[in-house]
Amino acid sequence: MRGMTPVRWSAAAAALALLPTACGSSAGNGGAVVSSSWGDPQNPLEPANTNEVQGGKVLDMVFRGLKKYDPRTGEARNWLAESIETTDSRNFTIKVKDGWRFSNGERVTARSFVDAWNYGASLKHHQKNAYFFGYIDGYDKTHPDSGTQRADTLSGLRLVDDHTFTVRLNQKFSGFPDTLGYAAFAPLPRLFFTDHAAWLDKPVGNGPYAIASYTKGAQMYLKRWDGYPGPDKARNEGVTLMVYTDSNTAYTDLLAGNLDLVDDVPAAQLKNVEGDLGDRYINTPAGIIQTLAFPYYDKAWNKPGSAKVRTGLSMAINRAQITRTIFRGTRTPATDWTSPVLGADGGFKAGLCGSACDYDPRRAKELVKEGGGIPGGQVKITYNADTGSHKEWVDAVCNSINNALGDDKACVGNPVGTFADFRNQIGQHRMSGPFRAGWQMDYPLIQNFLQPLYYTGASSNDGQWSDKSFDRLVNQANAETDTAKAVTAFQKAEEAVRDAMAAIPLWYQNGSAGYSDRLSHVALNPFSVPVYNEIKVG
Repeated sequence: MRGMTPVRWSAAAAALALLPTACGSSAGNGGAVVSSSWGDPQNPLEPANTNEVQGGKVLDMVFRGLKKYDPRTGEARNWLAESIETTDSRNFTIKVKDGWRFSNGERVTARSFVDAWNYGASLKHHQKNAYFFGYIDGYDKTHPDSGTQRADTLSGLRLVDDHTFTVRLNQKFSGFPDTLGYAAFAPLPRLFFTDHAAWLDKPVGNGPYAIASYTKGAQMYLKRWDGYPGPDKARNEGVTLMVYTDSNTAYTDLLAGNLDLVDDVPAAQLKNVEGDLGDRYINTPAGIIQTLAFPYYDKAWNKPGSAKVRTGLSMAINRAQITRTIFRGTRTPATDWTSPVLGADGGFKAGLCGSACDYDPRRAKELVKEGGGIPGGQVKITYNADTGSHKEWVDAVCNSINNALGDDKACVGNPVGTFADFRNQIGQHRMSGPFRAGWQMDYPLIQNFLQPLYYTGASSNDGQWSDKSFDRLVNQANAETDTAKAVTAFQKAEEAVRDAMAAIPLWYQNGSAGYSDRLSHVALNPFSVPVYNEIKVG
């Protein structure tokens, strides 16, 4: 997810008041409401239009889909799905459980999913996650690569009755059911389609929380929905997401008692955090990898020899030293393009990167020279400066590159003020050099670490890398009905990413969080997102 962004709620887009309930920090309301650090999302909170972490946190509280990923193991479990059946990994029959409702009282039916998926797949709606519906028959007509849209609905979706619909894919994809816990596949109420502007003003979902108010740049308050029918009801009264543009300020507010939870402990505080918080500090593996992506739409980075330059830059980065000194054990040097949380059976292959991920200053310098040198003479690593302690590690990466290449101006950081602006610049293809490209898995499949980021035209292929052999290998892997064979095929595709150094893998990231003594039962799921509904206050 994206890994990995301004919000259009109404014409004013400044304040959204849905319910009169008071909100604020824990110190301000004194009730059983959790206050947590956050950042404004980039896009409206339409499920098919949110592909970054901050918006994803909200969707995770407001929506429930056919599947839900276990907050401890990541396993995809049936949630609103009564059953998902197939005999050929291409045609699926999905039955939706009875008894589920949206927070406005409307029943969740099979149509709630079919209409939502058709909306998400439509070119005219410009949904960033439209690509996730690309497996379904008819996507080439609802979302053509070029030309005008030729159909408004996916021919591969068929509504059978209130609780049943069928899906026909355009290729075999044995892992398709396990993708259906991703937010893009969430159901939507009729209001979303009949009065879209009203829904944007007052988003309605079917999860354990409902959005009560939102002031952009300040906070969002989510109130517990007492009528939620699921087994994972909220154990607190609500969550206030407080917008911070500096994670160090959030951490200071936590220590001062003005904030209950930070889910990104800043690098500068890692040396102090255990002393400050004791057992209220969480450091746990997560399905996150940090990489440097490249703008392949810039010919300077997409010419003969450029793969050698990228590989040389990779070998100029001392990952072990940076993760030890900057991140103090909360990151692990990456040796492939996935995540250890997948496990060997799920596709993680330690060492797949080979020597290209080893720190070797001499060879790094040789490869950069053989590849024709750094485009423009200087690497500018673009990153957002408001969250994530990115300045520290970008400076460290540049220092490592400069030392390896023997040029103290070979690499510099290029900060962008906010995450939203950073993502907008990426979306507008305005990058002129490598840029931060962390990826947080959408669902626990090796396919999710590869296809959305590197497949030609994929939804999160921000650098527009394209390789026909990679695409072909991914298609073959998706068609495998045997899990072990599918994993092996995906690893072959990953080798194509390695050989081109399509992106430089830096490190695997743990989820880190700290919380106040008001809270208990705090945990991060394998996506590094707090399991808000399980948190107790007091």
